[in-house]
Formats: sequence, C-alpha cells, structure tokens
Amino acid sequence: MLQTKTLAAEPDAHAPDGSEVRLLAALKGGSFAHFTLGPQGVSAPVAHRTVEEIWYVVAGSGEVWRKLGEEESVTAAAPGVALTIPLGTHFQFRAGAQGLSFVAVTMPPWPGAEEAFAVTGKWE
Repeated sequence: MLQTKTLAAEPDAHAPDGSEVRLLAALKGGSFAHFTLGPQGVSAPVAHRTVEEIWYVVAGSGEVWRKLGEEESVTAAAPGVALTIPLGTHFQFRAGAQGLSFVAVTMPPWPGAEEAFAVTGKWE
C-alpha cells in the first residue's frame, strides 16, 4: 500500500515517555513518526520490550541519556544528530529552551502502550 501523509498540526497521541507523537507512515517492517517535547520538558525514563529505534533530530535542542548494560552516555541533541535506541536500552531525554523535535523509525512497528516500561532515569 502506498502511503503519503503531511505532518499534522496536532499530535495523534502521547508516547509512554510523555512526548507528543505525530504518526507519519508504517510498513510491515517498521513505523515512522515525529516526536516533540516542549521547552524545558523532561521525558519519563523508559525501555522497550520488543522494538528498537533510530532517531534523527530535526529541531530544537536537548540531551538524550541512554544505558545498555554497562554502556551509558548522555548525547547532545541538535538538528542533524542521529542516534540509536537498541532493544533493551534504558533512555530518557530532555529539551532545551526551544523544545526538541525528532523523527524516528521504530522496528518492528510500534505495537502499543504496553511496549514501554518504566526504568530509573537520569533526570527528575
């Protein structure tokens, strides 16, 4: 099925981490969405049960904390930065004064709210 969609003005949903979600497209192997966290916002820390993601920052700024096993990092998020959220990664993000927006591919497609579970994060 061929799909074409324009970015919606209003969110389609809110992710379990608290960010706004605007759905873009989906195929059997993955889904694609636009995420926004408002100015100075801090997401809830979560991990995924069955999906992994690739993010690409398109606007704003902030930081992304990721922890996978013994590996842990905080990455500056700004337009042009891409990062991965491998399966099982604990992650959290926070936005700067202008907010933070990114697009993400989720593989396989997002199965529903039960996919994410709460973890101990980096920020309050």
